[in-house]
Formats: sequence, structure tokens, C-alpha cells
Amino acid sequence: MSTTITAQPGTPFIEVVREFAAPPAAVFRAHREPGLVQQWLGPADLEMEIFEYDVRSGGSYRYAHRAERGEFFFRGVFHSVFHSDEDGGRIVQTFEFEGAPGEVSLDTTTFTGLGDGRTRMRTHSVFPSVEARDAAIANGMEGGITESYDRLDTLLEKES
Repeated sequence: MSTTITAQPGTPFIEVVREFAAPPAAVFRAHREPGLVQQWLGPADLEMEIFEYDVRSGGSYRYAHRAERGEFFFRGVFHSVFHSDEDGGRIVQTFEFEGAPGEVSLDTTTFTGLGDGRTRMRTHSVFPSVEARDAAIANGMEGGITESYDRLDTLLEKES
């Protein structure tokens, strides 16, 4: 499957769309359970350690990706978490790379069933400025997202 990442010039937004050959409940579960998240989030050459991952409205998270080239810490708050086997679901959360403090994005991810055991996942990220959005892109966000979703595809195939 291909991942579509759209960043319109001059706007502080990024939209990511990916379809998965799995029902919304399975894709949502892979975003919610720390043991599953650890298997797909981030590039494969990074080791992930989760310190906290409480996916519920008002919950928070913090994790690190590690490699020989360094450690990268991330944190955020889950503002709204909704899931329905019939309607899919939605997660609204903040996302902050601790290496760029104060450059927090607000991400809304929706999980929409396509009626054939497939799911369309769409994430709309709002950054505090166009410059913050452009810096995230320049720091390899696109490659990390694409590789993560490829790994999620593989996990979902194994889980079904």
C-alpha cells in the first residue's frame, strides 16, 4: 500500500492517508496497545522503549527511539479517544519531539472502515507554524511515517 503525505506550501498542516488490508478494530488496536505499537512505530533500525502509553481521553505517552546515532524522545497527551467497531474511530493527540521543545503538533487520526475488511487511516497534523512543519519534514518525517506504516501493514498481516 502507498502512503500519501500532503503538505501544502505556506500552510502549517500535514495530511497523511494510508489504507490497510485489515478492519478498523485491528488498526485501532495496533495504535492502542503498547506491545503492538512498539513493533511498528518508527524506522526498523531504531530500538523503541515505551515509558508510558495510556491511550484514553486524558492519557499521555512518552517513548524513545534509539540507535548508534543517538536517542530521540517523544511525548504527548491523548485528548480524545473514540472507537466503535461499526464506525471506526478517532484519536486526537499532541505530539512533541523533545529535541524541539515547544514545537507541538495537534494530530487527529481517523480510522474509517471501507466495508471490505479494509481501513482508511487519515491523520491531519496542525503545527504551530509553517516553519515548524517544514522543520519536521526536513528532519525525515516522511521516511519515518512511510516505513512505520509499511511495518504496520506487516504486523496486521501477521495478526489476522
